[in-house]
Amino acid sequence: MKLKMISTIILAVSLVFLFGNNCFAHYGMVIPSDTMIMQNENREIKLDLSFSHPFELEGMELIKPKAFFVVKNKNRQVLLDGLTPATIMDNPAWTTKFFVKNPGAYTFIMEPAPYWEPAEDIYIIHYTKTVVAAFGDDTGWDEELGLKTEIIPLARPFGLYAGNLFQGVVKMDGKPVPHAQVAIVFYNQDKKVVAPTDYMSTQKITADQNGVFSYCVPAPGWWGFKAFNVSDKKMMHNGEVKQIALGAILWIKFEVWPEK
Repeated sequence: MKLKMISTIILAVSLVFLFGNNCFAHYGMVIPSDTMIMQNENREIKLDLSFSHPFELEGMELIKPKAFFVVKNKNRQVLLDGLTPATIMDNPAWTTKFFVKNPGAYTFIMEPAPYWEPAEDIYIIHYTKTVVAAFGDDTGWDEELGLKTEIIPLARPFGLYAGNLFQGVVKMDGKPVPHAQVAIVFYNQDKKVVAPTDYMSTQKITADQNGVFSYCVPAPGWWGFKAFNVSDKKMMHNGEVKQIALGAILWIKFEVWPEK
């Protein structure tokens, strides 16, 4: 048991050295126009899919994803064919619209094609998801979806105020990842936030021995939580075997405290 614990700690630490700052800054993004749909509101939401450095607002090309779907009550609906090309952060991206019909929690998931990162000499695959709730029902927000790697929210991932503590558990192949490395970034949409140093554009924390992490966001807006793992598979690039960095990403919008 001690040897297993030591090996997981070594793996977690090695991720920091294996994946440089560029890799930590990359984020797959699935951003809906609304996260909580009420009965008297427009039931159609817009979803933007992109790949970027969200804090710096530096976009990268997102080729058409390998998969894009929504899960509700364990039922999966494929949405890939409904994607249309878009431009986000001055780079190729994708968008679509989705009509919300029934109460409950809808989880939208994007699996991109592998992205080659020459600066880190690795491929990157980000399993990106976000949750939208409808009509006062929140059933299903904590469902595990069976992705290769994912963050399972332990706090409801919508209806949160800035300053609330968010907790999640990092999983790989359905099992918690002890001491997983988690990076947190703010989607700096209005370019109003300036980081005093490069260290502060992305926050980094380590999950506990059960893969659980906690973070209290300092401001309202969209925040991305990304956990890193190394794939048990490899890919060829120019005749050489390369490692694959897997990112489990969860996007959550934190709201302003509604004072009168």
